[in-house]
Amino acid sequence: MNDRELMFLPAHRQRQMIVDGEISSVEMTEASLRRIAELEPQLHAFITLDQEGALSSARQADERLAAGDEAGVLHGVPLVVKDLEVTEGLRTTLGSTFFKDWVPDYDSVVVERLRATGAVILGKTNTPEFGNREETFSNVAPTCNNPWDTARMPGGSSGGTAAAIASGMCSIGTGSDGGGSVRLPASFCGIYGHKPTHGRIPRFGGQAKPAYNSAGTSGPMSNDVRDSAVLSQALSGFDPRDPGSVKTPVPDYLARLEDGIAGMRIGTTMTLGISDVNADVAAAVEDSWPAFGELGANVEPIDIRFDPIPKEAWWTLWTAGQVAMYGHLADERPEDLMPYTLEMIEHGRTLSGADVAVALRNVQNLQLQLHQLFDEYDLILAPTNAATAWPHLQPPEEIGPGAIQGEMAGISYGAIPFTMIFNSSFNPAASIPCGFGDNGMPVGLQIVGGYDDDATVFRASRAFEQARPWTGTRPTVS
Repeated sequence: MNDRELMFLPAHRQRQMIVDGEISSVEMTEASLRRIAELEPQLHAFITLDQEGALSSARQADERLAAGDEAGVLHGVPLVVKDLEVTEGLRTTLGSTFFKDWVPDYDSVVVERLRATGAVILGKTNTPEFGNREETFSNVAPTCNNPWDTARMPGGSSGGTAAAIASGMCSIGTGSDGGGSVRLPASFCGIYGHKPTHGRIPRFGGQAKPAYNSAGTSGPMSNDVRDSAVLSQALSGFDPRDPGSVKTPVPDYLARLEDGIAGMRIGTTMTLGISDVNADVAAAVEDSWPAFGELGANVEPIDIRFDPIPKEAWWTLWTAGQVAMYGHLADERPEDLMPYTLEMIEHGRTLSGADVAVALRNVQNLQLQLHQLFDEYDLILAPTNAATAWPHLQPPEEIGPGAIQGEMAGISYGAIPFTMIFNSSFNPAASIPCGFGDNGMPVGLQIVGGYDDDATVFRASRAFEQARPWTGTRPTVS
């Protein structure tokens, strides 16, 4: 088996090969590093590659196996970590020149739990500054490219992780999602990405000053649904250092993963009542829906409306949070912040306490509306985004029949209107590949579940993955 074949294997299969002695963790990691050496010059998926540290961790994984220690759920598997997660002894830039030389002396809770799985951390993947764009560019690393077409962006803000996995540098990694930052790059790069129920994966760790976490969560990204379920299980669970983490026991995401979706009630919507979608995206998404009926689910269109449109509350709370976390940097050296971050901070400073209170009220009403909707349905299917990946910094000017609306700090909201709603509502949501657009770029289907029902999202994703396998076609850069 060559390096390419190895790296496109699911992570759980890689782990089993290591445990069974078919290959060592060192050999698996060396294969990954050779792939990175070959492909990274075209993709710029990494901000920091830790070759020495990865090989040291791989040797330790092999030694623990030889000593008879119990193997972790990702024992010896090489993976990547988005550079918004703090890593002890490994440079953590947060995509910002303010932290370009920062080497933390502690791990985020996500990295602590990653290490506990026995995984091998290859390095830190590319992200826009503080995760603040739907594209992946900053002043600390070259712009990240999409493996399907390097002239196009991979999405953001977890673009580096998506590019690494889609190209077969590794099989699995972590992203974070505050408005779509796991699901959007998963969709644009043709991989699987899961945003968990808000609070299931604790967010302790990072340089940000304390602020109310209205939207953000870490989440798994992979070429295989089971891999993401395994990783999400390992990362989930209460941590007292995060007051927003859910304290109840974590459901078992794997117990019924293979049980199918027969009898489930599934609603479909092309617009979520908030936006148009391009015809090629709509065609691929609509073509995916019959698969769920063929698998035994009861599938029907739903008419959903939101008043007000959820993006305004999300934008208010997001930009207020930017002031709380990074406003001091704008005071110290505004010229060293990326323009998109500075614009968010400037907008946040125009808000009043009443503005934030209204946004919080609207978010609570949204959560109530979604709770009621999921009393009726097990899942909702919608597009992940309204357009396929566009050339760098050239978002579409039109979506569907009309001109695009709603730029925010340079972000083309009209092209990505369908993800941030579920950050505000706290519902679990995944993006799974469902086809290709007219330009040959991947299209993502968003599968949304009821609050704390990640298990059903994973189960439906797995059923769809088996019914409509997507991994037979590989990107140009792979």
